[in-house]
Amino acid sequence: MKISGTHFRTIWVTESGTVQVIDQSRLPFEFATLDLETLADAAHAIKTMVVRGAPLIGATAAYGMALAARSNPSDSHLAEAARNLQATRPTAINLAWALTRMRNALAEVQPQERVDVAFREAAAICDADVEQCRSIGIHGLEIIRGLAETAGRKLNILTHCNAGWLACVDWGTALAPLYMAHDAGILVHVWVDETRPRNQGAALTAFELGAHGVPHTVVADNLGGHLMQRGEVDMVIVGSDRTTAGGDVCNKVGTYLKALAARDNAVPFYAALPVSTIDWSLHAGSAIPIEERSPEEVTHITGRSSSGRIETVRLVPDRSPALNLAFDVTPARLVTGLITERGVCSASRAGLQRLYPDLRAAE
Repeated sequence: MKISGTHFRTIWVTESGTVQVIDQSRLPFEFATLDLETLADAAHAIKTMVVRGAPLIGATAAYGMALAARSNPSDSHLAEAARNLQATRPTAINLAWALTRMRNALAEVQPQERVDVAFREAAAICDADVEQCRSIGIHGLEIIRGLAETAGRKLNILTHCNAGWLACVDWGTALAPLYMAHDAGILVHVWVDETRPRNQGAALTAFELGAHGVPHTVVADNLGGHLMQRGEVDMVIVGSDRTTAGGDVCNKVGTYLKALAARDNAVPFYAALPVSTIDWSLHAGSAIPIEERSPEEVTHITGRSSSGRIETVRLVPDRSPALNLAFDVTPARLVTGLITERGVCSASRAGLQRLYPDLRAAE
């Protein structure tokens, strides 16, 4: 995607060998990059959500392993590096997927070869993510095109959290079809959920869509159902941090409520995801570990004041506790379809196995 006319990925390696990322904690008010020089830098970037989004977490973990190999390519050090990276965030399956792929690649070569192999493998993971997201966009575009031809007017599409370019290496999952629809001249308008408590929709999705010129409006999280009742939502599309072999979708907290409202109002509800987000070992979403984050993300909020300073203020009484579960699970029965790099399928074991006959789903 482009920012002020310049193409960026969310993670890349400089000519000097430094891994650089876009610092998403400073968006939307400042576009800045951050250097990752060590394993600790990569783990900290994931943990503190300098980088976030399931595919990008996996890509950053892959480069974290490469940085670990650069400092010490021994088996014991790489095993410890993988444990440290795995502990950063528990819900997105892409993290474990990328670490397994990196460890398998590095186990096949001698220690003195591991740095070059690690950086090549991490780059391959990133390149594959870009191509998968591009393919997701193509398949999702056909859904949007069909809805637009039926409606004969501008489409209103609602999304939750950020599943765009910033959540991946490029293009995005849920937003890739929207970018392609806009570029194809299909009239689309996006309702952007603010996505409390971290406001990834208001801060990141709105930033992305604005940079690409896609018409959008930021709305409070609880407005989506009302908009659907008024007939002002033609489609809901979200990303996924982990999708089970049975089609349950784990995504940013609040997604389940949107799916319920969509079902009640006969609005199609799609989840867009690459194969790396599918957890073939799980059939039921209830088994997915749900990350619990700091209560301060609920009790406080950060923004730019009228003076131009970035400030954090408290929202709730001093003695009121807060619970901050970061994700929820949308049952497969509420999902119209899964948009993947291989096509669109039903949110079911049979649907996923139809697209991925070469991969074994959970029994």
